[in-house]
Amino acid sequence: MKAKEVPQDITFYEGEKRACYALNDEGKYVIVPSTGWEYEAVVNGLAVEELAAHLEETRRAVLAGMVSPLCYHMESRQMNPQILARTAGIAVFRVKRHFRPEIFARLKPALMARYAKALALSVEELKKVPEKNVEKGNNKKE
Repeated sequence: MKAKEVPQDITFYEGEKRACYALNDEGKYVIVPSTGWEYEAVVNGLAVEELAAHLEETRRAVLAGMVSPLCYHMESRQMNPQILARTAGIAVFRVKRHFRPEIFARLKPALMARYAKALALSVEELKKVPEKNVEKGNNKKE
């Protein structure tokens, strides 16, 4: 795409700009600011909706006692067990084991503190999930 052809639709970025690579008049790649384009907004919107729906399923599973709150908070930060394990300094198999509510309930305070720090939560927040459905599409600036 040529630098002059980079879309400037006002979309997902709400007036903010992001960097795109495009060819200049000399045929070299340059960074061109863009406010986005319509197709990108549709795809990003669908992805956000899908993530919110999956997080809601996990929240309900926690409330039903099928998985621990650790699983919800990990997913709410778009982490997977490998990333959480590395961030908290805990083996992956142990992180997965701690998704079981009965195991999670017996974790020592020091281990809970490591998870809380890795997830940027207090220990009390880590032990709970929201009782109500989280707002979908709450990515707008206030």
